[in-house]
Amino acid sequence: MHYISTRGQTEPVVSAQAIKQGIAPDGGLFVPERKVSVDLNQLHKMVGAGYAEVAEQILSLYLVDYTPEEVAQCVQGAYGEGKFDHRDIAPVYSLNENLHVLELWHGPTCAFKDMALQILPHLLTKAAQKTGEKDEIVILVATSGDTGKAALEGFKDVPGTKIIVFFPQEGVSQVQRLQMITQAGNNVWVVAVQGNFDDAQSGVKQVFGDLEFNQRLAQRHYKLSSANSINWGRLVPQVVYYFSSYLKLVEKKQLAMGEPVNFVVPTGNFGNILAGYYARQMGLPVKRLICAANANNVLTHFIGTGIYDRNREFLKTISPSMDILISSNLERLLFELTDGDGAQVRKWMGQLKDTGKYQVDDITKQRVQDIFWSAHASDRDTLETIAEVWHRHNYLVDTHTAVAFRVYNDYKEQTGDTTKTVIASTASPFKFNTSVAEAVLGKEKVIDKSEFALLDALSKHTGWQIPAGLRNLDQKEILHKKITAKDGIGTAVADILEAD
Repeated sequence: MHYISTRGQTEPVVSAQAIKQGIAPDGGLFVPERKVSVDLNQLHKMVGAGYAEVAEQILSLYLVDYTPEEVAQCVQGAYGEGKFDHRDIAPVYSLNENLHVLELWHGPTCAFKDMALQILPHLLTKAAQKTGEKDEIVILVATSGDTGKAALEGFKDVPGTKIIVFFPQEGVSQVQRLQMITQAGNNVWVVAVQGNFDDAQSGVKQVFGDLEFNQRLAQRHYKLSSANSINWGRLVPQVVYYFSSYLKLVEKKQLAMGEPVNFVVPTGNFGNILAGYYARQMGLPVKRLICAANANNVLTHFIGTGIYDRNREFLKTISPSMDILISSNLERLLFELTDGDGAQVRKWMGQLKDTGKYQVDDITKQRVQDIFWSAHASDRDTLETIAEVWHRHNYLVDTHTAVAFRVYNDYKEQTGDTTKTVIASTASPFKFNTSVAEAVLGKEKVIDKSEFALLDALSKHTGWQIPAGLRNLDQKEILHKKITAKDGIGTAVADILEAD
């Protein structure tokens, strides 16, 4: 199994090389050169297996240049005892016989990014060993909130690596910000960007694409890589929890083996739901992938029309991890649905860079719509849904998961589809507690209260425990105070590495 670029101008590489590089030299994203499949007999044999065992089996199909022992070591390093606060790692909570919630927030940073970013450092350090890498690997991350802390936590003090995280200065919650700027570790740096997430992401991509800059780094024995979902080593672990949740439902006799299921996924950068696409491509019985967007509904517009247009107002919402107008992982889907037409993908990505928009052909648009359905929710919709889910099911959801619930209700109303459905819950409700508290306790109860006072109020009212990763954040020392202009990200990287 080799990996090729979505833009078709890079020589095939093994998975270790793809993971180490992060992004392809031609600016594209690495994808498997051929499809991987799992049949129902293989699925039957996995029923009852723990999360780590399922992860070993799925990852081994993609990472064929890693030995089974190496894959097992990476999996145990990520999901071993004490790493997550639930023995199932990603438990499935059933609200009724047709609707289930996949809880992806039981890791150290209380968000779904932990599912991949706890294993990526292990995959990456193994990749460096396997490829004979002598240079130190520098991880660059742009984050809309959750990826940053999860990456910092995963890579802190990992030998042979440094990690630099860029986040929008005014675009994350107080909890998310403090999680990052209080991060300890002898190889971690955090920088606030005077701009939005797309500015941070574009700046990081520009650094990767700057050949002269990368040559200067190489002279100092540094090599750049990424922990964003543009890195295949970050995306492929996310495929696992689609299989794991399906197998859990079969084990609990809430699904028959082979019975189709829908997944509803709140997403901004398209990586989470793209992992569901790869699970479906492998043979998991997935009927529809329902893409839940917030007011920054560039993906909903694309799925409905075939036109991707980021030339619109960037809106700050109460679901900030989805405040994104440039969905990087969509490029991988386009490559897959055009049967690997790198030239066409390259053309569309060029149009996006030059004009901010592109339009796919009718065949590609239909292929998208055969698999995906999308709608979006406003902030008001989101708050109403948090309250509704709490009062109806006594179940607490964060602002991103609430978007998924709202969009699922729209889907049912518009399609009449009663297929059993799994909603991907992407963050602990305590991580976005100001909005959750407003929805559950009432607006008057949150006025003039800090996010940390609301943690206690929300816990007391609901009986839900505050996750360990969010307790006492406001009492930790602030370790990272660096700020950069949106066009100064490359300079910031150089300054950090030269000063170290």
